[in-house]
Amino acid sequence: KFITIEELMKEEGFSAVFIGTGAGLPTFMKIPGENLNCVYSANEFLTRINLMTGYQFPLTDTPVKVGKRVAVVGGGNVAMDAARSAKRLGAEEVYIIYRRSMEEMPARLEEIHHAKEEGIIFKTLTNPIEILGTDDGYVKGLKCVEMELGEPDESGRRRPSVKKDSEFDMEMETVIIAIGQSPNPLIKNTTKDLEVTRWGGIIADEQTGQTSIEGVFAGGDVVTGAATVILAMGAGRNAAKAIDEYLKTK
Repeated sequence: KFITIEELMKEEGFSAVFIGTGAGLPTFMKIPGENLNCVYSANEFLTRINLMTGYQFPLTDTPVKVGKRVAVVGGGNVAMDAARSAKRLGAEEVYIIYRRSMEEMPARLEEIHHAKEEGIIFKTLTNPIEILGTDDGYVKGLKCVEMELGEPDESGRRRPSVKKDSEFDMEMETVIIAIGQSPNPLIKNTTKDLEVTRWGGIIADEQTGQTSIEGVFAGGDVVTGAATVILAMGAGRNAAKAIDEYLKTK
């Protein structure tokens, strides 16, 4: 049954609500070809091969087609996970495609080091602009452009821009998009007066988890964006303490 935050409080009688719905909605690049077969979000790819035991196919029921050449778009820890997993599933060449340089790459240095040890190929200052497909709807390649770095942007990293006349194609059989995840927009779209960031994360007090609505608290990835389990657990503990205080003094 679908029920809103407002209904929980006004009709069901709850004095406080904690939102911990995470950030499970994959971000795509909105480029041509993302609907082709063998284009995965990193989220789906890792879920299929791990939680759904696709790594054992055909002994189990979850198929995962990897092929010989795989491109993973992104430079975070999840991109490293996807790339190394694809390599272990039998891909001969796995590329990390990242639009900035190695210095700006957000993945932990340890993750990058391990990826290099396993033979992952890093193609930096490169950005895909189209996923190329066969007549029957499968990935056959990636059209990319070379990038160059300018002045730092709001994240503090140097802003990439396209290098003129730098288009080139790469043969690929699988493309995995690992450029981040965002919260499902359902809660923000159905909760009037709930303040959110431009990317859809709920704005909440860092210590207490209190949102813009009295009695409504939030924590974890739905506030921070995709992060670690430890951070989410800490946010939950802090919010639980704050909710207890709130209910005692209400």
